[in-house]
Amino acid sequence: MRELIQGAYDLHVHTAPDVLPRRLDDFEMAQRVMDSGMAGFAMKSHYFCTGERAAMTRKLYPECDAVGTITLNGSVGGINPAAVEMAARAGTKLVWFPTSDSAHEQNLTLGGDRNPDKKLPYWAQVVLQMREEGIDNPVIRVVGEDGRLTEATHQVLEVIARHKMILATSHLSHEETFALVRAAKEHRVEHIIITHVDFPTTFYTVEEQMELLRCGAYMEHCFVTYNSGKVDFEVVLEQIRAIGASHIILSTDLGQKTGIYPDEGLEQFVTSLYDRGISEGDIKKMTSHNQRILLGKA
Repeated sequence: MRELIQGAYDLHVHTAPDVLPRRLDDFEMAQRVMDSGMAGFAMKSHYFCTGERAAMTRKLYPECDAVGTITLNGSVGGINPAAVEMAARAGTKLVWFPTSDSAHEQNLTLGGDRNPDKKLPYWAQVVLQMREEGIDNPVIRVVGEDGRLTEATHQVLEVIARHKMILATSHLSHEETFALVRAAKEHRVEHIIITHVDFPTTFYTVEEQMELLRCGAYMEHCFVTYNSGKVDFEVVLEQIRAIGASHIILSTDLGQKTGIYPDEGLEQFVTSLYDRGISEGDIKKMTSHNQRILLGKA
């Protein structure tokens, strides 16, 4: 049902050029956005700011609202206020907290208790390769040994608030996420996304989501999570119904070399929801209206 994604944004797309293999590049995605009737997409890299790439994409494809992002992994200095400030000045709209370099994600994926027979994600393979080459890739925490948010984290929140950027919690632990979101509200950060709330390493119960919602956060559900079998679609449906469309955004997290195109994934996602009784109006809230609020376009 192509009409269900008219005017939609996908704020979680992995496009090339990138360190990891990708299904399509920025320009191909922009063309697909326009061809499908979508409004725009956010280009995510685990390693680089994409603000400049987004600006070039908007110039070449003005009918596609390409959104630049930055992820606070080691390659940009981790929790680095200067990097976020420069990203903001370059027009970057969305700040992802650590993903692959998060202490929580590293412990779960590369810790001593991991299954040695389980295939590692590409990012984890990169981390191990760097270790073998003697390159130090920092493990990043937003909460210090004293149990408080680090000073650098507070400084980053100030930058996000001043530039009216979007904060995305990424692959932090629950302890870190709750501390970060509460502090974000104190710093007057207006726009917050709890990244893929149903992903195994970041799974939030409905009760936990309700608590985060009271801080003004939006809950993100991604197509890849259920499509890859990491969570049952019934769980996704249950959470969406419990939280309500006004506080949810739908994304794909697509761009992997072996995956389908993001616009196809979003269409499949919303069609499945529609077939299970989610109204067209609620789908529009979760794919367009809420994203426009986050981007300051509502």
